[in-house]
Amino acid sequence: MLSGEADLSSIAELSDLVTGQLSGGTRHLTIDVSGMSFADSGSIRVLMLAAVTLRKRGGGLVLLRPQRTLARVLDIMGAQELMTIRGKDEAEAPDGCGQ
Repeated sequence: MLSGEADLSSIAELSDLVTGQLSGGTRHLTIDVSGMSFADSGSIRVLMLAAVTLRKRGGGLVLLRPQRTLARVLDIMGAQELMTIRGKDEAEAPDGCGQ
């Protein structure tokens, strides 16, 4: 489970964490990102590269329950082409006012 903000100051830690998960030949990786309030493009790139690695191994990466802001960044970067994104935060209406 990832939480907080992932940006330039924490990208090395995120990269090390993901690399550690991939080091044993892992083919399938699921990460709960429901606690992440923000991820910059470099952090999303780390996840996308992990997804590429897993795909080459015949597996894949799944991100669970991204908050609305993170889901938008993932959409903009085309991350759904490389990984599965499940349970996007849809509790708020598109105008941000709730349902």
